[in-house]
Amino acid sequence: MTAAHFSIRPARPDDVAHIHAMIVELAVFEKLEHLVIATEALLHDGLFGQRPACEAIIGEENGEVVTFALFFHNFSTFLTRKGLYLEDLYVKQAYRGKGYGRQMLVALANIALERQCGRFEWSVLDWNEPAINFYKSMGAELLPDWRICRVAGASLDSLAKA
Repeated sequence: MTAAHFSIRPARPDDVAHIHAMIVELAVFEKLEHLVIATEALLHDGLFGQRPACEAIIGEENGEVVTFALFFHNFSTFLTRKGLYLEDLYVKQAYRGKGYGRQMLVALANIALERQCGRFEWSVLDWNEPAINFYKSMGAELLPDWRICRVAGASLDSLAKA
């Protein structure tokens, strides 16, 4: 049996269908599929449109797309430097336990350093103990005093009109 070959590369427009499918898989895993309104067209625009809002890297095993990471830059007023924010990292179920998630995080950390980012951040659901333990093993610090605040949908409309 031949050993699997894993490689990481920037996402291309022809990867959008793969990324979209994994976003849906991730939403099902997180029990949040009812929140997904993403379409391939919207994702394509976000990644490759006239004003891209985000970027992605793809992990392939023997040429098959098996993982993705979607990220964008934010900014720290305290550091006065941009940061790299990981929105989603997903490894297909059948490919977990092979170190691909670790390799994706390492690739993102390298991107952050190459771009002179002051930090690399992401969030994790509080019930996802395997992910929490994995992130801690990679040196991540979970910030106990911080909570994510979100305004979306009708609440966002109301706030904008306030």
